[in-house]
Amino acid sequence: MSQDLKDKAVAYLRALENRDWKTARALCAGTATVWHNDGEGEQSIEENIAGMEGRIESIASMRYDILRQLSQPGEVLQQHVVRVATTSGMRGEVHAAVYFGFDDAGQIRRIEEYANFVPAGGRDS
Repeated sequence: MSQDLKDKAVAYLRALENRDWKTARALCAGTATVWHNDGEGEQSIEENIAGMEGRIESIASMRYDILRQLSQPGEVLQQHVVRVATTSGMRGEVHAAVYFGFDDAGQIRRIEEYANFVPAGGRDS
């Protein structure tokens, strides 16, 4: 079961990469919530996906590279890097640790993302 949940977490991210909002939403429970460390608080999965969909036109490409996944029943914790290129030519990476909580039906019920954007070329000291 834990490999199945790991695969579902990856399938969710692949759907986002492909701008397949319907598939991403279908992997989530109706009451799923999302939290980011941006100080904005929680949002529903609908709000989160609508926000991504609204900003995606400025994204030329986006790829989630999963570095590691840990799981236990009903939960997956993973570390990944999102490699992003914008239509204006900016490139960078989002380094993230993400918690996925799943309900008994195997749908995502909770996402918590701790992320930090790093521009191409690294950080200024």
